[in-house]
Amino acid sequence: MHFTDGKRVSSLAEWDQRREEIRNLLVKYFIGTFPEEVPEIIKAELLSEVKGDKDSIRRRIRVTLATPNRVSFDMEVWTPRREGPFPLLLTAPRFYQRYWAEDALERGYAVCLFPGVDSHHREENYLGFERVWQKFRAEYPESTWTEISAKGWLASRCIDYLLSEGSVTRVDPSKIAIIGFSRYGKQAMIAAAFDSRISCVVARSPGSPASCPYRFTSRNTYAEAPSDFPSQWFLPSLRKYTGRENQIPIDAHGWYALIAPRHCLIHTAHNDGAEPTFAVEKAYIEGRSVYRFLGAENKLRVDYREGGHSSGSPPESISRDDRQRNLDWIDLAFGRGKVRSKDFPEELIHDFDWKKWRAGQKDSELLIPDDASSQEKIRWSMGVEPDEIKNEKKAPYISDKESELMTHDRWAPAGILRAPIKFGHGVRGNLYYKEGSKEPLPVVVWLHPLSYHSGYNEGYGVQGTTVYHRLAQNGFAVIAYDQCGFGLRLLEGRDFYSNYPNWSRLGRMVMDSRDAISFVMDPRGNSRKPLPALNKERIFLLGYSTGSLVAMYAGAQDPRVTGIACFSGWTPLKDSSQDKVTGGNWRLWGLHGLQPMLGLFWGKEKNIPYDYDAVFELIMPKPLLLVTPKRNRFTDQGAIADLLGRLRLKNPEVFKDSLTWLAPDEVDHFQKDQQMSFIDWVRSLN
Repeated sequence: MHFTDGKRVSSLAEWDQRREEIRNLLVKYFIGTFPEEVPEIIKAELLSEVKGDKDSIRRRIRVTLATPNRVSFDMEVWTPRREGPFPLLLTAPRFYQRYWAEDALERGYAVCLFPGVDSHHREENYLGFERVWQKFRAEYPESTWTEISAKGWLASRCIDYLLSEGSVTRVDPSKIAIIGFSRYGKQAMIAAAFDSRISCVVARSPGSPASCPYRFTSRNTYAEAPSDFPSQWFLPSLRKYTGRENQIPIDAHGWYALIAPRHCLIHTAHNDGAEPTFAVEKAYIEGRSVYRFLGAENKLRVDYREGGHSSGSPPESISRDDRQRNLDWIDLAFGRGKVRSKDFPEELIHDFDWKKWRAGQKDSELLIPDDASSQEKIRWSMGVEPDEIKNEKKAPYISDKESELMTHDRWAPAGILRAPIKFGHGVRGNLYYKEGSKEPLPVVVWLHPLSYHSGYNEGYGVQGTTVYHRLAQNGFAVIAYDQCGFGLRLLEGRDFYSNYPNWSRLGRMVMDSRDAISFVMDPRGNSRKPLPALNKERIFLLGYSTGSLVAMYAGAQDPRVTGIACFSGWTPLKDSSQDKVTGGNWRLWGLHGLQPMLGLFWGKEKNIPYDYDAVFELIMPKPLLLVTPKRNRFTDQGAIADLLGRLRLKNPEVFKDSLTWLAPDEVDHFQKDQQMSFIDWVRSLN
């Protein structure tokens, strides 16, 4: 709701201008330009007509357009055996999407299967549907459109035909919907964004950059980065923004601006490997601001389901209930059936309200004595640990089905074993180790980043194998578990401050990491499978991104830790000079709701009772590895250098012997090279 120059939209006329600005930005940075003029239909041929199931007629149509070389495309139209006009559902004929088509046909919809099959897919009865876009792109060499935008454009050309006098059926022009899953969900959103005749869109797990802004996915969430999209889905120039996603002048939330005020449903899963719930909600909230401005708040929703990124292969993977609910949304948009807006309530998982939290705190309990020790100040910032912790009612160990959902074994190299374990207050994890290990193994507690959807498992960006498998290959026993509010513990984060208003999620995360250390000291009876011998004298905490905060705080409190390694994840607390770029402490107390106490110092950061140098002092003289990439968009590298410089001056000998600081000229990521640098650092300590 702000122009690129910072001016806020305050009227419908200004919104029209801002909408056009957003449209141009999405074209420039994401999908490229379309042909300047839409070619007319010069011929339509009926290729086949058969009686189908569900008392339907199914026709194959070939449409020729007035392009320079008179290029044609095929489409399929299914209709009930009665007179129209019919509401229309468009979808690309990927096999798992045709189940939606069959269900819609039962509800009295006409269905158009348009030539939008992805170039990486093939459908036996729709040969050529995956490559026809290339013929049309060749017709307009001056246009820069991409594969996904070209196929969205072809969906619109199907609508042109179906609304024409020569159409084989009558379609209600006010009731046109489009639906798609994953890459086809992206395609559906883009088609709707650029064709106002589409009055309803359902996108199931469309991921980045559709329902998920790259700003909230990318490398530090183990989700999709701009460099990850395959082939020609988006403009190749978009890939260069990996690691500096905040510099893209628009992001995925822009699609909502173009779709509004029409009906739009994002159907996503709690543990969708392509779609972190956190990113989905932040885009939704921004899109909601447009819908509210236009008086259409109930026309945009995120609809959650359990499970992961299921495609419908086999068909029961997309349950009939899910499919029917998707179609219920379309019926709601078209005023059909008995469904009502209340059947699609707003549900948010990541809705931490700091002001509400503050109102529930007693001023007297927020005070800390000026003479408190560093350890006391740090513990104060974590809130008050409760007397009783409520455990989720789950099986004691992660099941094979849950591990399959979270793809824990997807990148497993030969000879690496996984043993489900439990520890602490209802925490469930896995221990990874190399088969045949004879000596007691050094232990690494792996503390993952802001991977809300996948927990400790790496998703996008894996290079060969995951961090926990790579560590096991190199002779470590690795404890890996989802931290509070992530992965299989996602909803624990949603409910955390309702259950523990005076504590903090970061405090719980630190407790869990220390409980993992306690497991190493005595694992008896807490594993579903036999374990190797563990070396209690060599226990390392390895954290990336937010996991680094957990590692450093736990390492500062727990004498049983041998060494701590922190890759990214922090920038000095008392420095607010770069808040606009880095997000500053707000990312901790407001955006992610990890450490609410820090919100008491918003705008007066110099008054925070401690900074990270105090944490590092408590860790020393234990070995401490800090890796802070120079091009990490979440940190102020100059402030980091100043803080570590002050720490060096206070105790130069201890600093020299204890701390290894690496500042590579890289963006923020944790892949093979970074994982190997941790392994090399541990080996150097021998």
